[in-house]
Amino acid sequence: MILPSHGRYRYHPLPDRPVYDWPGGRRLAVYLALNLEHFAFGEGLGAELAPGGPQPDILNFAWRDWGNRIGAWRMLELFNGLEVPASVLVNSAIYDYCPQLVAAHRARGDEIVGHGRTNAERQGVLDESAETALIAEATARLTKEEGVAPAGWLGPWISESRVTPDLLQEAGYRYLLDWAHDDQPIWLQTRGGKILSVPYPQELNDIPSIVGRKDSPQQFADMIVDAFDEMLDQSTGQPLVMGIALHAYLVGQPHRLRPLRRALQHITAKRDQIWLTTAGAVADHALSLPPGTVPGP
Repeated sequence: MILPSHGRYRYHPLPDRPVYDWPGGRRLAVYLALNLEHFAFGEGLGAELAPGGPQPDILNFAWRDWGNRIGAWRMLELFNGLEVPASVLVNSAIYDYCPQLVAAHRARGDEIVGHGRTNAERQGVLDESAETALIAEATARLTKEEGVAPAGWLGPWISESRVTPDLLQEAGYRYLLDWAHDDQPIWLQTRGGKILSVPYPQELNDIPSIVGRKDSPQQFADMIVDAFDEMLDQSTGQPLVMGIALHAYLVGQPHRLRPLRRALQHITAKRDQIWLTTAGAVADHALSLPPGTVPGP
């Protein structure tokens, strides 16, 4: 029996892959992915602190909005204090609602990554023409505001149709973050060529952890520390990527921010052993490697 396949990549056993280094001879690349999201009031999707009632769902809308008003600024202070870069995943609607927040990350040189128009919608349910328009609209806004087109994309809600990688490659994107299937960059086949898949976490991600599994702030911080220590040991054998996915309305909360600070302090204390970087820099380095180094279709 042959099961249906996506046809995007082949199976490549980790021990059989070429070994290479990240810049500085490091083997573990670590990046922070901060999601900046804005939501429609009274309609659409959104993470929930508690089961929402009829729309307008004030409880959950206001809880998420706290993230942009308060939590994201606390996290910016944390990143500045620890001198860590970030890949900032931006809904284009953010520019209309709180442009000061993106400007603050722009000023510190953070990478700005495409993250759709709003997380009140999923692109994977759209037909091809509507999805093409969504990608084009979000890309145009980020390009206008940042002065350069975004290199990477994460779909709202990690939502893809069967042609999403094709559309992103055709729109000029060099990498995407939707596929959590590996700990190394991997080429994906598209109808117009290839696009790089950079590892994005679903385990070290505060939404599945805190909202989905109801992990405590201490448990989430412990997960980050344990994953880092284990991956640092594993990386002696092959290059690895460790991403940490964060949302300000979750880990920006004071009782979660303090354990997160502890976890990030643990990581930055060993910055001389790792490459503390961005998802885009990981993609750029992988793209610079000799052909055949990065596993492909």
